[in-house]
Amino acid sequence: MEGTGAVAARELGQGWKLAPSINIPGKATALLAHIDGPGVIQHIWLTVHPTAWRRLVLRCYWDDEETPSVETPLGDFFANGWGERCNITSLAVAVNPAGGFNCYWEMPFRTRARITVENLSPEPVNGFYYQITYALTEIPATSAYLHAQWRRSNPLPYQTVHTLLDGITGQGHYVGTYLAWGVNNTGWWGEGEIKFYLDGDEWPTICGTG
Repeated sequence: MEGTGAVAARELGQGWKLAPSINIPGKATALLAHIDGPGVIQHIWLTVHPTAWRRLVLRCYWDDEETPSVETPLGDFFANGWGERCNITSLAVAVNPAGGFNCYWEMPFRTRARITVENLSPEPVNGFYYQITYALTEIPATSAYLHAQWRRSNPLPYQTVHTLLDGITGQGHYVGTYLAWGVNNTGWWGEGEIKFYLDGDEWPTICGTG
């Protein structure tokens, strides 16, 4: 027998899945989904060892894109940076106590959807479990595509701006940011102001106090 589940401790009967997960070789990219549309991805569930969360890069391509609309380290997409599990309970993302990642963002596509995971490490990642739930349905003209970017400043010098999001054109909605912050000194890190510049603003439309 072959597959990642072939070495179970005992015979598991008729419902035994011999390949419930995949192994991703070092420096390789795994294709998780290639779906012809129109349709909408409704739920993504996956789990893998925390040591792989930063060295696996999740990418989502909508329709005929060559550049991905979603490109982030795996753990950060599910609001778990630093390779440390943190329980998340929200409408969009849920991370369970046992380590399962769940994403409920609706991701519409009109002609096709392609989702990949790249292993940046030379070492293999074994035991990558996942499930993607989707519906094939007509997509309204007003439906928007999901986009996600990842940026890091390491270190971020004092009084230096870290840009969270830039270069976005066209119509759309900002839906949120997950921020993972490492503190390199004893000072309070939370006094930086979050500023939103919309539609060519010279001064920010929204300015937080830290």
